[in-house]
Amino acid sequence: MAKLFRVTTVPISVEKLLGKQLTFMNQFFDVTAISADQEYLERVGKELGVKTHTIEMTRKITPIQDLRSLWEMYSYFKGEKPEIVHTHTPKAGLIGMMAAKLAGVKIRLHTVAGLPLMEATGNKRKVLNFVEKLTYGCATKVYPNSQGLYDFILKEKLGKPEKIEVIGNGSSNGIDVSHFDPALFSDEANQTLKQQLGISKDDFVFVFVGRLVKDKGINELINAFKTLQLSNPQPLKLLLLGPLEQDLDPLSQDVLDEIEKNENIISVGFQKDVRPYFAISNCLAFPSYREGFPNVVLQALAMGIPALVSNINGCNEIVKENYNGLIFPPKDESSLLDSMEKILKNDLYNDIQAVSRSSIMIYRQEVIWELLKENYDKLMIS
Repeated sequence: MAKLFRVTTVPISVEKLLGKQLTFMNQFFDVTAISADQEYLERVGKELGVKTHTIEMTRKITPIQDLRSLWEMYSYFKGEKPEIVHTHTPKAGLIGMMAAKLAGVKIRLHTVAGLPLMEATGNKRKVLNFVEKLTYGCATKVYPNSQGLYDFILKEKLGKPEKIEVIGNGSSNGIDVSHFDPALFSDEANQTLKQQLGISKDDFVFVFVGRLVKDKGINELINAFKTLQLSNPQPLKLLLLGPLEQDLDPLSQDVLDEIEKNENIISVGFQKDVRPYFAISNCLAFPSYREGFPNVVLQALAMGIPALVSNINGCNEIVKENYNGLIFPPKDESSLLDSMEKILKNDLYNDIQAVSRSSIMIYRQEVIWELLKENYDKLMIS
């Protein structure tokens, strides 16, 4: 059986980004998940039923550690001789693709699920451009997980056009619609969670899921919600799910203060299972500055709630204006506020909510997995 190595920088990406896709692929390939943090990675590997191998990597720019990681990965690939190495996330992509090329791996694949360089300027942008070009140069195929990313990569000349391909309609892993299903959560369970969080039955609940950082549009979201509370008679809540990462991309101090003091903003931190929180929410608010193909938007729609999203690639491919959500310009607090006000109108909300779940059935996981496997099979015989 051919060896397939899937590489991410940190194991939460193995768990959340890839998940059961690795279990599926393990039926046809000898799959090994490679990432940092041995204890976490091994636990995820056992849950998914795949082998693991730990190579420490960091998400930051750490040249000495990166060189050490490159040597370890090269040595491992040279000894194991995998037929396919498939990387995800920027640092794993750079190290994994370089190591695979140096080790003579025939099929070297990299999935692009968002580009930090989109928000970078000056010397940082030049460095990130170089890193992407080097990663794509070492790969034999590059899979942007949205049409918008595909267009951006070609426009910026980051890789050769013949290497770049979108799998299906986009997405790295699709959506498990049997897992993200509002029918799994009873009214009693929903009411219990609402009571625990201090949410009343009359509250309209906006929810955000993701890292609480500037690039996710949290500054604009908090300020828009604060304004909305003052102008709207309906009782409102804003539910925030995700870790606060002040070291990488900090929020402004006034926004941190507002999250702390506003009793209608409920921040519950990282949650392994976000479904119960979607089940008690009315609408996703997702004002991110940049994305690849955001799973959060797919998850919210699968759970039957409309999505308010910024007009960026990925988001604007999943959401159609006035159909399954609303779209507003990124970094535009007033337009976000307008969308939040608009969705509160009952007739519009009910029409959009009614089609939210059915609108994302084209992104079912099984479809994405089969298409990716077909790509692997074609590359193996070419």
